[in-house]
Amino acid sequence: MPAHALSRTQTVTKTVIETDGGVVAAQNSLAAEVGAEVLRAGGDAVDAAVATSFAIGVLEPWMSGPAGGGAMMLWRADEGHAVALNHGMRAPKALKVEDYPLSGRGVAGDLFPWEQVVNDRNVQGATAVAVPGVVDGLGKAHERWGKMPWAELLAPAVSHAKRGMLVDWYAGLCIASTTRELAKDPDAAAMFLVDGQWPNMGAWTALNETRLDQSRMADSLDAIAQGGARALYDGDVGKAMAADMEAKGGPLRHEDLCDYHAEFHDALSFSYRGGTIYALPGLTAGPTLKHALYVAAESDLSGDAPSTTSYAAYARGLKAAYKARLSGMGDDGESPKAPGTTTHFSVVDRAGNMVAQTQTLLSIFGSRVVSPSTGFLMNNGIMWFDPVQGRPNSLGPGKRCLMNVCPAIGEVGDTRFAIGASGGRKIVSAITHLSGFMIDHGMDIGAAFHTPRVDVSGGAVVVADETLPAEVISALESEHTVKTARRTVFPYAFACPAGVMRRGGRNSGCTEIMSPWGDAICE
Repeated sequence: MPAHALSRTQTVTKTVIETDGGVVAAQNSLAAEVGAEVLRAGGDAVDAAVATSFAIGVLEPWMSGPAGGGAMMLWRADEGHAVALNHGMRAPKALKVEDYPLSGRGVAGDLFPWEQVVNDRNVQGATAVAVPGVVDGLGKAHERWGKMPWAELLAPAVSHAKRGMLVDWYAGLCIASTTRELAKDPDAAAMFLVDGQWPNMGAWTALNETRLDQSRMADSLDAIAQGGARALYDGDVGKAMAADMEAKGGPLRHEDLCDYHAEFHDALSFSYRGGTIYALPGLTAGPTLKHALYVAAESDLSGDAPSTTSYAAYARGLKAAYKARLSGMGDDGESPKAPGTTTHFSVVDRAGNMVAQTQTLLSIFGSRVVSPSTGFLMNNGIMWFDPVQGRPNSLGPGKRCLMNVCPAIGEVGDTRFAIGASGGRKIVSAITHLSGFMIDHGMDIGAAFHTPRVDVSGGAVVVADETLPAEVISALESEHTVKTARRTVFPYAFACPAGVMRRGGRNSGCTEIMSPWGDAICE
């Protein structure tokens, strides 16, 4: 007997348009439109990425924002090479390990199954806040490749914040999922809840005109627009944000912000079945992607569509890659127990420049703490660390966070694509499958995004899309413990990707088909 009552006849698709112009694919269509407008004005893919990033931080605030971190992959068409930009978070220097004692009550209940810390101090509240990096990363990319004025690129985000994000049914659902935690911080409760305790959402049959009050965020974004990216680090905005977190008992200090700098790296470049993939090196999921695809390539992956062999090979590769990741990089444990708040968008301009940007607050609504002086919802990047000492990824002051993010650029023949996803540990599975679909089987981006996937996140269970053929599921069951799941709007059993493709000089894009907000917008 089926385990759910969801319709079995409903079909959900996303329209994919090919164009000579640029394309922005983002998990929020209004933010994608902001980036597309920049491309229409003659901006570079990096300009569009800056504008989209700040806009999506306003329009999807529980996913990312100026107080988050992440990573970016760039393709520069005139130079013919890829560049990696790491703007991940760091632990504050004033963090004290003894302030995060283990509770002795077993495994915690958020994204990662670390040993539980007393009062969830590494998950909830100002004690969970790490040093943000996304704004400095955007600033460095814009300084190197941007064509349009910085303030002009932030203007749409400022306007959206002044108006306030519309709380539609999907936003209301996201807020409702975290109401209990948001109510613990008076400033978060004031921004997202009604009377400090109820979900902020319209009536069932009413025309919805409910909006968040993001006016303080608008002022802070305007200060960053006028003062540049470093206004969040060296200037008054950063000073105020750090003071707010110190007042709420967190270890973040203005010195941490002043000392923070995003870093460019040579891309992790590797060959794969006649193509090349570029990903982030270091403490990201890039090395895990490489490992998974190398193991998968040991099987026969030929054919115009993924076969039983293909799915088995991808699952086998991911199993092996996660085993190595969990033992060598310190991110150990079972699969995540809750959705993350990462977002991803990809951009291609008419010249062929590309950006794949993943940015995150980590948990849904991050630390569930708002900085009252800036209006920014804060990250909970401290949860990325294992609170048990003596392990590769153990919690410590000033340490870099080990991220699950995996923005990637791939190329084969006359085709190049930029992809990434949200979804915590589910991200690598999505990028492995999508890369394989497009390189192994020659799919265009629309076909790849509509094709069912398998998730392998490091735990004992392999999650397979229930629409896969019975023979595929049987083959997976011969090697793994398998659970089938539906692609739904909420919750996500699989990652939520967004990507763009350039083939024969024509551009296209697509987002996760079940995302009610996601779209690819052309200039």
